[in-house]
Amino acid sequence: MSRQFSVAVAGCTGAVGVEMLKVLEERNFPISKLKLLASARSAGKKMKFRGEDIVVEELTHDSFKGVDIALFSAGGSISKEFRQSVVDAGAIMIDNSSAFRMDDDVPLVVPEVNPEDVKKHKGVIANPNCSTIIMLVAVAPLHKAFGLKRLVASTYQATSGAGAKGMEEMLVQTRQVLNEEPIAPNVFAHRIAFNLIPHIDVFTENGYTKEELKMLNETRKMLHDDSIKVSCTCVRVPVMRAHSESLNLEFKTKVTPEMAREVLAKAAGVTLKDDPAAKVYPMPVDASGQGNVFVGRIRQDISRDDECGLDIFVAGDQVLKGAALNAVQIAELVAAL
Repeated sequence: MSRQFSVAVAGCTGAVGVEMLKVLEERNFPISKLKLLASARSAGKKMKFRGEDIVVEELTHDSFKGVDIALFSAGGSISKEFRQSVVDAGAIMIDNSSAFRMDDDVPLVVPEVNPEDVKKHKGVIANPNCSTIIMLVAVAPLHKAFGLKRLVASTYQATSGAGAKGMEEMLVQTRQVLNEEPIAPNVFAHRIAFNLIPHIDVFTENGYTKEELKMLNETRKMLHDDSIKVSCTCVRVPVMRAHSESLNLEFKTKVTPEMAREVLAKAAGVTLKDDPAAKVYPMPVDASGQGNVFVGRIRQDISRDDECGLDIFVAGDQVLKGAALNAVQIAELVAAL
């Protein structure tokens, strides 16, 4: 990529925004000019990029003149408010919120899964839900090889999924529990320290949460197959960073664990961690800070009479591959168009 791009990062002071800057620097994205955008209260703050101090500017509708790519991680309402301004300025919005994911005219992209969909954009490309990203990096190559029919997911989602405030609440509550002090949950519906909460996002009429339905709808959209059956239970766990998922997979053809390992060993964005005898399997503590999704505990589903089912366990960094890295990888696809 010889061309240089003017890049804006909206929501640059948040957990994902900070990670986006790191990823842009680490992957040496070809930037001619970088604009850091945030709310008025963060304007004037300085952030380092490639050894230089860059002053954070207030996000306004005039912020995108001369910008080629705008990375957004400022929340859905902000993305909706500024979408037209970004597009009118001739920039491409890569949005990390759920605002546009299911819009027919907005590609939903994981570069390892459906990179070709980037070409369909009309000024906006959506970053999928973090749990969907982590899941599909592992599942998509298996789907391509064996044809996915049904998927049952149970997630173990880190506090990082609720941003910096979520991680801080877990740390504060952990100290409070150990010191036998009273706890008043704020970010989460219940105490998160030494606890699990089977509730992420709001509940819908059918008893599933929006988070769980996102994984269903986004999977079908990116795999271009509405016949795939998906059921999820999403659980918040007292982990700092990196989501894990237990996945039960049903395929159209017979598949053995050995066949699955062979596929996954060659899959982009996947690191095999599958040697139970040596106590090697995916764990969030190891996946944290890593760009790849860890996959292991690959075994035949023994509840089935055929050999068309597998159980696997995955772990991936929610802030990195589940958000910032995926967004920058999308930007790289855009830059290559």
